[in-house]
Amino acid sequence: MVIDAGYNPGNIGDIDFESAKTHASLITPVPGGVGPMTIATLLTQTTDAATRQLGLTTH
Repeated sequence: MVIDAGYNPGNIGDIDFESAKTHASLITPVPGGVGPMTIATLLTQTTDAATRQLGLTTH
């Protein structure tokens, strides 16, 4: 499995897709592979930090 989190101009990831596809059974797409998870994680961490900073509790 290859998780390509890189992004370069021209919608190109950090790996050589043609070479990797002969070795990996799964490869994340570029663009759009890890972006949604990155955004969700950042939003969760931001709300958690704000909740702690304000002294609020979650139920």
